[in-house]
Amino acid sequence: MAKTQLNVRVDEGTARAARERALARGMSVNRYIEELVRQDTGEAGRTFVEAAADFMKQYEAVFAEELGTGHEERRTGRSEGRR
Repeated sequence: MAKTQLNVRVDEGTARAARERALARGMSVNRYIEELVRQDTGEAGRTFVEAAADFMKQYEAVFAEELGTGHEERRTGRSEGRR
């Protein structure tokens, strides 16, 4: 996606808050402000779904290991040894 530069003037307190919030979230100020605008324009749901999908993909092996056989037992109500 092409990017457009946008210059914004804010007071020092607002600039400091933006820097602190971005740092706390592990992202650039640019990305932080971009996400705020997306949320304000109704794209928060899509952003959430994308983040959740990324999370699931990142931890897919952990979920598969954790929910493998035990998940099947909970779903059917029986273990492999009790048929």
